[in-house]
Amino acid sequence: MNNKLLSILTFISIMAISFGCSQRDAKSVVEGDAAGQAYVPPGEYDEYYAFLSGGFSGQITAYGLPSGRLLREIPVFSMYPENGYGYSEESKAMFQTSYGEVPWDDTHHIELSQTNGEFDGRWLFVNGNNTPRIARVDLTTFETVEILEIPDVAGLHCAPFITENSEYLVSGTRFSVPIPQEDVPIDTYKENFKGLINYVSVDQESGEMDLKFQIEMPGYNYDLARNGKAKSHGWSFLTTYNSEGAHTLLEVNASQKDKDLLAIINWKKAEEYLAQGKGKERTTSYMHNLVDEGSGIASSEEMTSTTILNPKDCSGMVYFIPVPKSPHGCDISPDGEYIVGNGKLSADMSIYSFDKLMAAIEAENFDGEIEGIPVINYEAGLHGILQKPGLGPLHTEFDDKGNAYTTFFISSEVVKWDVESLEVLDRIDTYYSPGHLVIPGGETRKPSGKYLVAMNKITKDRYLPTGPELAHSAQLFDISGEKMKLILDFPTKGEPHYAQAIAADKVMPNSKKYYPIEENEHPYAAKGEGQAKVVRDGNEVHVYMTAIRSHLAPDNIEGIKMGDEVYFHVTNLEQDWDVPHGFAVQGANNAELLVMPGQTKTLKWEPFKPGVFAFYCTDFCSALHQEMSGYVRVSPEGSDTELMWDLNDEKKNEPSMRDMAEEEQASGD
Repeated sequence: MNNKLLSILTFISIMAISFGCSQRDAKSVVEGDAAGQAYVPPGEYDEYYAFLSGGFSGQITAYGLPSGRLLREIPVFSMYPENGYGYSEESKAMFQTSYGEVPWDDTHHIELSQTNGEFDGRWLFVNGNNTPRIARVDLTTFETVEILEIPDVAGLHCAPFITENSEYLVSGTRFSVPIPQEDVPIDTYKENFKGLINYVSVDQESGEMDLKFQIEMPGYNYDLARNGKAKSHGWSFLTTYNSEGAHTLLEVNASQKDKDLLAIINWKKAEEYLAQGKGKERTTSYMHNLVDEGSGIASSEEMTSTTILNPKDCSGMVYFIPVPKSPHGCDISPDGEYIVGNGKLSADMSIYSFDKLMAAIEAENFDGEIEGIPVINYEAGLHGILQKPGLGPLHTEFDDKGNAYTTFFISSEVVKWDVESLEVLDRIDTYYSPGHLVIPGGETRKPSGKYLVAMNKITKDRYLPTGPELAHSAQLFDISGEKMKLILDFPTKGEPHYAQAIAADKVMPNSKKYYPIEENEHPYAAKGEGQAKVVRDGNEVHVYMTAIRSHLAPDNIEGIKMGDEVYFHVTNLEQDWDVPHGFAVQGANNAELLVMPGQTKTLKWEPFKPGVFAFYCTDFCSALHQEMSGYVRVSPEGSDTELMWDLNDEKKNEPSMRDMAEEEQASGD
């Protein structure tokens, strides 16, 4: 048998044995006061919001900690029938890409906005892995308000890692591809495939994103990243794998070398080169989708160029240093001094010193170069090696006492260790195979040392079975003492990859309770029942509808004809917290609408046959919710049925948009 294949099979066997050994009785590690530690009494709030990526759901979920209660699913990259996201006319543009409309993606990494290296509670960013995109969620509304496509990359797993003052979101291509894309043989990988590291700037007032520049890199797989903080602010660190440049049987051929590479980027130096005109403009195509704050309507703009910096032309901007093979996580201590670069296929973990890295760069202590990028001597940059802490190290976060916590996928555990002394202090089983973990503020300059959540990939025997696929598992640990304690299991939606947790008092005070109706700039808003009407413009019919407990106005509509396109523009007149109204019409082949107080949302409906069809409010809003309904009459095409509607038990009609425009023009003349 091929020795390379044998080594891989041996490694997998070790994984299986280790996993089997880890399946111990959880009762032996859960202590008697665990329920009390996780319990949040009725009427009281959780201490933290935890935001989890939804993985293949394409969404984000928000949980309370320590209770583990699901608070909300935030639709981002996938259409969401619960509230009409992606179905309403206002939100359809959010799914536009250079590939056309793409109504799904794979979310992986959450990033909260930061100020001075601390979470500030303004925005939440997340990546789309499949069709490379970055989204921004407004934390006053928990709604997605912007999506920016990242061009010329394939798989945006390495994203969207934020700098300590939210200057940039940094990302790297997971799969290198020809740039620009062209028809080339796949076995010319080493000659024709390149990687890109992308810097997206964030407007400090609005949060709006802009692809500022890209850095051309060797054709590796860029996996995860972190940006420096405190003393290392201005630098980015990205793990890479497949330094072999393999393009087939990666599980074997991309694991041949003893070490892969950690990319080290001086982004402040990149800004200098950009200002000097070193960047080269390149024609491309990508979409920027943005929700207008006043109207709530999303628009999509095609962007046609990017700026590329090449390390060959920009000395001192990019470096490499060897890292244990097949690295995944790349994490930085709160003081910015230590960089954890562990390899999934290594029994040891390499911890680098920022000061030593800078000294090695200053002394030009390099072991050659790769495509013009200097490779720093491995030993020169090391703080030290954490010896055999576990099997399959993935991700590390930090507490406020100088300790680090790392997940070990194969041995199914979290290991606590001292960052300075590199001493293992504690270990605890997870159930089972943890990927990411989160400590509130654990990647910032001011982490909390109270809780840790491990997100596990396998869930056997944790919950009631639900067929072949089980709920995914998150586990909450108390890390306030010397020993970690498991205090709660809770199931999650989708397959969460990463999470961040923020103190509730950073978000709660800014939470929007309703949209002021006087600030509604939607062109079809009806800001009172007196403005409700139905207007025909050719075969388009626009219904200016209002919703308030417990009435839809107009509540009866006649004169709709086969072949018409009917747009129900529903304005929620409520000015009270937590009183949304819904809207659905019989035979609609899309979703319902959920309209927040003060908002206007639009549902397009195309009649499917003549008759009388019901519409109603879908969100239970009052004791007379069932009565909040009406009818729309559809007549055959060419019928002379007059366009009419009922408003407060009176019949109304109105001239068409064309007639109104002609009258307005005539009066102007």
